[in-house]
Amino acid sequence: MSKTIFEKIADREIPANIVYEDDACIAFTDAFPLSKGHTLVVPKKPIENIYELDEETGAHIMKVITKVSNAIKEAFEPAGLNVVQNNGEYASQSVFHIHFHLIPRYENEYDGFGYVWEQDPDTRDDEEKKVIEDAIKHQLNV
Repeated sequence: MSKTIFEKIADREIPANIVYEDDACIAFTDAFPLSKGHTLVVPKKPIENIYELDEETGAHIMKVITKVSNAIKEAFEPAGLNVVQNNGEYASQSVFHIHFHLIPRYENEYDGFGYVWEQDPDTRDDEEKKVIEDAIKHQLNV
């Protein structure tokens, strides 16, 4: 299996603007940023998506996401910041190595980022909501 672009960046086979690195993960500015400070946080080991992410790596990467997000906030003072992570082609994952986009948002600046967040048009009654709740709890053994 060939390396992903993110593994190649971590192995210094491809140049990148690295802003943070430790033994487990790396953070670098996006090669095609949506806004000033758009940064990716990536575990070094090859993990395809959230479904394969182990708890230890997930907890560590969340600490790094928080640290880098705060550095972006201090450096550029954005009005907000989106943390975006996609899983699977249908959800717009294009590199099949889990990664988190930190996208600073600035007032009155077009950044090309957007999504539609609309409520599911199929209104679910309380009974159906309970069935959904129970199905998830069953998988969690709760």
